[in-house]
Amino acid sequence: MNRGGWRWRRAALLLLLSLWPWSLCQAESLRYCDRPTELSADQQDELLRFGGFVRAELEASGQRVALLSRSGLDLGRFGQRYSHSGVSLLAQRDTPWAVRQLYFACDERRPRLYDEGLAGFVLGTHDPVIGYVSVVLLPAPESERLERSALDNRQALELLASSYSANAYPFSTRYQNCNQWVMEMLATAWALLPLDGADSLRTRAQQWLQAQGYAATVFDVGSRVLMWFGAFVPWLHRDDHPREDLAQALYRVSMPASIEAFVHQTVPDAQRIELCHAAHRVVIHRGWEPIADGCVPGAQDTLVQLD
Repeated sequence: MNRGGWRWRRAALLLLLSLWPWSLCQAESLRYCDRPTELSADQQDELLRFGGFVRAELEASGQRVALLSRSGLDLGRFGQRYSHSGVSLLAQRDTPWAVRQLYFACDERRPRLYDEGLAGFVLGTHDPVIGYVSVVLLPAPESERLERSALDNRQALELLASSYSANAYPFSTRYQNCNQWVMEMLATAWALLPLDGADSLRTRAQQWLQAQGYAATVFDVGSRVLMWFGAFVPWLHRDDHPREDLAQALYRVSMPASIEAFVHQTVPDAQRIELCHAAHRVVIHRGWEPIADGCVPGAQDTLVQLD
């Protein structure tokens, strides 16, 4: 290969990495592989105090389980505020409200389940200057079913795929990302799917999601050339996606936004609380409409100054 050709391919690959949200779950788990984001004492203090507000909302809810989503790397160009979801459980024996979630174990090159304390979940942000957390609270019996299923270690592990892909297609069992594990957990819990069956638990969960009209988030990559260069990124895959989507340079991927849209549609009585921090302030917003970009409080929002 001549030097010019290699430079062109290298530039295209860098462009792919800058455009494609490869951070979906892999970047969320980089702190398990590389050094965590360096935080100043002031930033750490603000994040810990912010986490205290999240905990206070969970404790005041009277619930025992919640869906939690966290902002990560900037996916704003794709219209995505959140990249990573998990299930927060009051009944975690050693750490109440710990978040059960999927992460990519880099050394083993495979997905794992991990129970992370609420403070660690908040501190895992990749932008300590501004961050968002979304809390979705469920009515009974949906909350009771989800709690029971999420705490069932055998069931939780039965839903864990052996191979990871950040852009996993939601209706294939070949791969899985962190948000897809949450979706399949919801399906298993709400459809009361037994562990044993003719098909795998993941297959039956995906079939139920399809029957319920679950729609994943659509990412328009914009170029089949960029999709081709994705082959050089070990946590991106194409072979689980429909040919018609690939022909249009589209990926359909489970994201926190699609999880919340499905919950809102399926369980109309579910409640949502969104919190954000920026410039030594915390904003608390109740409802399904998002907080304004920049963590700007609306007329009905609660504003707390941290100074």
